[in-house]
Amino acid sequence: MEHLLAIDNGTQSVRALLFDLQGNLVAKSQVPLTAYFSDQPGWVEHPVEGYWSALCAACQALWVNCPVPKSSIKGVSVTTQRGTVINLDAQGQPLRAAMVWLDQRRTEQVPRLSWWWRAGFGLLGVGETIDQVIAQAEANWIAAHQPDIWQRTDKFLLLSGYLNHRLCGQFIDSIGSQVGYLPFDYKGQRWAGALDWKWQALAPIKRRMLPELVPPGTVMGQISAAAAQQTGIPVGLPLLAAAADKACEVLGAGCLDSHIGCLSYGTTATINSTTRRYVEVSPFIPPYPAALPGHYSTEVQIFRGYWMVNWFKEEFGLQEQLRAAEQGVAVETLFEQLVDAVPPGSMGLLLQPYWTPGLRHPGPEARGAMIGFSDVHNRAHFYRAILEGLAYALRQGKERIEQRSGVPITALRVSGGGSQSDAAMQLTADVFGLETARPHVYETSGLGAAIDAAVGLGLHPNFPSAIASMTRIGRTFEPNANNRQIYDELYARVYCQMYERLLPLYREIQDITTQVAQAGAKAQQGRSGRQ
Repeated sequence: MEHLLAIDNGTQSVRALLFDLQGNLVAKSQVPLTAYFSDQPGWVEHPVEGYWSALCAACQALWVNCPVPKSSIKGVSVTTQRGTVINLDAQGQPLRAAMVWLDQRRTEQVPRLSWWWRAGFGLLGVGETIDQVIAQAEANWIAAHQPDIWQRTDKFLLLSGYLNHRLCGQFIDSIGSQVGYLPFDYKGQRWAGALDWKWQALAPIKRRMLPELVPPGTVMGQISAAAAQQTGIPVGLPLLAAAADKACEVLGAGCLDSHIGCLSYGTTATINSTTRRYVEVSPFIPPYPAALPGHYSTEVQIFRGYWMVNWFKEEFGLQEQLRAAEQGVAVETLFEQLVDAVPPGSMGLLLQPYWTPGLRHPGPEARGAMIGFSDVHNRAHFYRAILEGLAYALRQGKERIEQRSGVPITALRVSGGGSQSDAAMQLTADVFGLETARPHVYETSGLGAAIDAAVGLGLHPNFPSAIASMTRIGRTFEPNANNRQIYDELYARVYCQMYERLLPLYREIQDITTQVAQAGAKAQQGRSGRQ
């Protein structure tokens, strides 16, 4: 009768999850987050207090029909979306809305690196990548465009650090949660040293603004009286460091060994492997801290990956939504039928899922593309092509990880919302040509956070023991030989050629749209001046 409370603050909702020491989900409550808002195209913000209110509501809802007494709960851990940042004043109050990880704004008013850093990056061929990092950093944008807010900023935190502060009253966060534009030493897994180039690139950020960092599994503090009153969590309960949601997913899926690839079919689609070695899959794009202390997650991500699936359902799935309501079935069942109605390979329809530009591959000029249309194609082909395109892109990521790490990936685990689709799981097994397993529980991010808490509290003696006890495979999908052959041909002969072939056109699009945007901005300035 020992349990662990994991709080998972995702992009769409906050979930309060109660696990036992065998990794069974004993109780769950989920509170949707209010939609983020955008004052300008590409801006994505969310009220800071909204995150805390949703956390409190999720916890309070958990206790209503909780099948176990609160006294059985031994600790709490928090995992959150990555890269969402919050400015607090000296009294710990938010100064502006949180800038969500989906935000795409950038600034040209940036700090300037010393000439020797710029020369060195130029020689390494990563100068453009560094410039993009500096331009996209939230701290640089706020300091340049909202200087009054930045001057009043006493603490600059990730969402994880903010929620930890609300729960225990301390400015403290996990090493495993540090994913974002911060002066963080990814190799050393600590704040960057005084001479590190990141302090110049992110000059507005001062060390005093950042929280104390501790490894996953560390007791960070105790639930305060104020937090206990608002959440219903027992006062004084230990709060333990976990990690960011993707890192916790890897741990919760049982991916402790480097030869197991962990796919996440969430808003951002990723492939990760866990390693003790620091391995940059792309030069100067670091591996992120794992939820396992002293380890790294070698990650390739497809930004807005399964977001495209939801986009399709919203834009083209009205027919299935109406039928599902009439028949009293889950709408996902009808979308499964769409996938099954189309042969593997979608009759030559191929999709490249680069909806949002990247730093290296894809680069800042990247766009999404679909080729191979003919009069035989319909909505079902389009939908299956989306799933196949995401799988192709992640297979390409797998091969990059293998090339850089020297470790072949021989098995897959799949987490996230997309993992609940049998069609998507089988398709993944066929595209990769590998045994593909679904973990026993859907909430792998929360389970990973619970594992960190279990080891930190000594409820399991170490991480291998905790993973063996709390994770297991739910269902396995074996690749179909005939489907695999079709996918191998399309992947090698077509998909792998698409980006390089389309790159010149992407650059032309970028050039034209940039000119149009600049002309529009000048026109707006002129109108404002006349007014």
